[in-house]
Amino acid sequence: MGRRRDLDEPVPDRYRRELDTAAAEDLLDQVAASGQPAPLFLITVGDPFQRPDLIELIAYARKIGVRVAVAATGATKVAENQLRAVAAAGAVELALGLDGSTAALHDDFHRAPGAFHRVLDAWDAALALGLKVRINTTIDRRNLDDLPGVVRVVAERGASLWNACFPTHIDRARPLGMLAAHEVEDLLSFVYDMCQTVSATTTDARHLRRVALQRRILADLTDDHVAALGLGRLYQELTDRAAALGLYSDRRRTRRPLLEGDPVRECVFVSYAGSVHPSGSLPVSAGNVRERSLMSTYRTSPLFTGLRADGMLGGRCGRCEFRRVCGGSRSRAYYMTGNPFAEESLCGYIPGSFVPNGLIYGPRLYCWGSNGVTHSC
Repeated sequence: MGRRRDLDEPVPDRYRRELDTAAAEDLLDQVAASGQPAPLFLITVGDPFQRPDLIELIAYARKIGVRVAVAATGATKVAENQLRAVAAAGAVELALGLDGSTAALHDDFHRAPGAFHRVLDAWDAALALGLKVRINTTIDRRNLDDLPGVVRVVAERGASLWNACFPTHIDRARPLGMLAAHEVEDLLSFVYDMCQTVSATTTDARHLRRVALQRRILADLTDDHVAALGLGRLYQELTDRAAALGLYSDRRRTRRPLLEGDPVRECVFVSYAGSVHPSGSLPVSAGNVRERSLMSTYRTSPLFTGLRADGMLGGRCGRCEFRRVCGGSRSRAYYMTGNPFAEESLCGYIPGSFVPNGLIYGPRLYCWGSNGVTHSC
């Protein structure tokens, strides 16, 4: 048996079963019909700029009221004339991969000389054309120490969002293996810190929301978050580097709301062939847009309804008092166990252990709202 290909893994040639222009426009019609304002439609995977009808699809989306973003990998070359065309057609955002703060680090990460400067050139061109830019950073042992440097680049150059993407499984792109749960806890608290410098979120680390809630509660109680959460060496090293780079000296007075982390409950991924998934990193199909409408699949398929249900999660996730604001990475659970409802393996939290100053966390004290944590829910 050959190695299973990930949904978001690029290949050199176009897929034979790729949705054609008519099918893609029908998909956009379904997105537009899902309600207003329509969700952001992100065209991603591989190199979307190689799709010959890209401009046509963006223009069609704008015509029917769907906002479109286009994503490029950290090694993709995006010419200024391509960006000018997508901006003129109506795209609103460009997503770029930045996996190192220097050419040496980023280029080595992608094994692509010149990739770093291609990203910066595309970034500059996009901003000049009025496009928003979001930066995706794949978390890897090769760039852990450099994450404060990446945040500094994002803060200095300007971006609508910094997205820290956590690995769901071990593959050839991550030769040094999976992070440990305690390291992820350190990283998530670091991402939370950086939310006061840049707008930040995570992919496949939904427990950022649990960490954010814990940190807010501890701040209200004036508790030391390092001691209370048992943060370790990695957190200290990252915060020391961030402080040396001045990332703690230019904080914003108002905390920007943390955006959604893992998209398994709120987002839908449609593959090149039309199969529908909770996310691009979860290769379990709930249906196909060629056979059933997108919204019908999202609203009624057992996979999506199960992920939205409160009682389906297993292990520590099912027992956790933070499950309604977190839920863990269903993609990672699937890769580790074959069951998307299983326990999140890279969460270090023990259910019931968060008792700061004797306060027992409960939904009547704090909850998660659209603007972050609110009180007395």
